[in-house]
Amino acid sequence: MEELGDEFFSILLDDYRDVSTKEQMAVTLRYVDKRGCVVERFVGIKHVTSTSALSLKNAIEDLFSTHNLSISRLRGQGYDGASNMQGEFNGLKSLILQENECAYYVHCFAHQLQLVLVALAKNHFHIADFFALVSNIVNVVGASCKRHDVLRENRAAQIIKAFSLDDIASGKGLNQETTLSRASDTRWGSHYGTLLRVVTMFNSVIDVLDVVVEDASSSDQKLEAFHLLKGMQFFDFVFNLHLMKSVLGITNDLLQALQRKDQDIVNAMTQVQVSKQRLQSMRDSGWSSLMDEVSAFCRDNNIDVPSMESLYVAQGRSRHRAHEKIISHHYHFKVMNMVFNRQL
Repeated sequence: MEELGDEFFSILLDDYRDVSTKEQMAVTLRYVDKRGCVVERFVGIKHVTSTSALSLKNAIEDLFSTHNLSISRLRGQGYDGASNMQGEFNGLKSLILQENECAYYVHCFAHQLQLVLVALAKNHFHIADFFALVSNIVNVVGASCKRHDVLRENRAAQIIKAFSLDDIASGKGLNQETTLSRASDTRWGSHYGTLLRVVTMFNSVIDVLDVVVEDASSSDQKLEAFHLLKGMQFFDFVFNLHLMKSVLGITNDLLQALQRKDQDIVNAMTQVQVSKQRLQSMRDSGWSSLMDEVSAFCRDNNIDVPSMESLYVAQGRSRHRAHEKIISHHYHFKVMNMVFNRQL
């Protein structure tokens, strides 16, 4: 507060629920110090009774009062895109603007980018179906401590075996104990992280689903695990898994770059252009390398690779209504290129 003095400032905040299920609000101030440097200072965490816009505003006013700050000196607001934050009439930004019209609102650019990339990927029917399947797999595998233990034990055994065959490298930070994590549309890089873990723990996940099929207490749980097991071992799942891992790997690098503390808007725009160039390059010339990666993964996991010149018929669709196209055309142009086009 001594550093800020009587200067203007902006506020950055987010609300979340902690492990004790209490709603909390994290607050950061952003301002220019006396040396002309942009500074961000974490002010604190404030408990709120609810996440309504009015409750958040009251919490901000209490915090400002504690530190002798005034809304009249506020020149910016930075939140995510939730309706309680950016709502045009009753959102937090609007309530503050009613008192200070100079407190301009900026939706976090990295958060916007994450929402757009995920939404456009899921706008493709086959990719939306794929992500729904991945979400169900994560939920079923992580449904109990017993399943977590089976997953960890199986993964540990596979790592030991790979060490003995010199198939993986050892070193600090490598091969850490891990488990599947749920993806969230609003959490940076979470979809990419989930797909990476599905790839590296593929056999372990298969084994856990096998255990559920054999030992689940109800027929519904057994049936669900059976369908997930079946879906994971189709070429379609493996192709979409590696496609989206590649796409989100490129955009994840951009998301990480946007979160750097020394980031500026000019460099950020350059990073966006670089990411677009990488996406365009993979769209134009990445088909062969992607198919090589997918085919190798299928061979390692005993999954049938269809003849790319055979007629494509979508699962669950009538054969007499099928369009005359071969399998390679479907995956190359109807899936891969369409996904890249939307991301670009």
